[in-house]
Amino acid sequence: MYFNQLLPLFVAPGDDGNYASTAASDLQCLQALSRRIHYGKFVAEVKFRNSSQEYEPAIHAKDKDALMKLLTFEQVEEMVKKRVEKKAKVFGQEVTLGNNATDGKYKVDPSVVGRLYGDWVMPLTKDVEVDYLLRRLD
Repeated sequence: MYFNQLLPLFVAPGDDGNYASTAASDLQCLQALSRRIHYGKFVAEVKFRNSSQEYEPAIHAKDKDALMKLLTFEQVEEMVKKRVEKKAKVFGQEVTLGNNATDGKYKVDPSVVGRLYGDWVMPLTKDVEVDYLLRRLD
């Protein structure tokens, strides 16, 4: 997924010869994504503690679909995608000194960052949450 689907969204095809720095950047990116996705365990624990009576039957039944439904708040997910895209606009701007206008120039297209969250980060996070909850009562 990382090499075939994600990276082509951010980088131009070709070989720049910077193998060591590229590998280090890939590692840093993958670690950040993994850390963000695995924070879902903490989110799942909070959600479980706030509504354990709703989660326990689905956990006992090992019903992944019911757990996914309990964990999903579409309005919140939409707000997260918009917030992430806005942050990418603010923090991902090309900045120059002088009279060069760079309005609207970004290091990475902010809509791609929003899509990354919607298509990969949030679904993978919820998968981690479901896996965590299935073992929560063991």
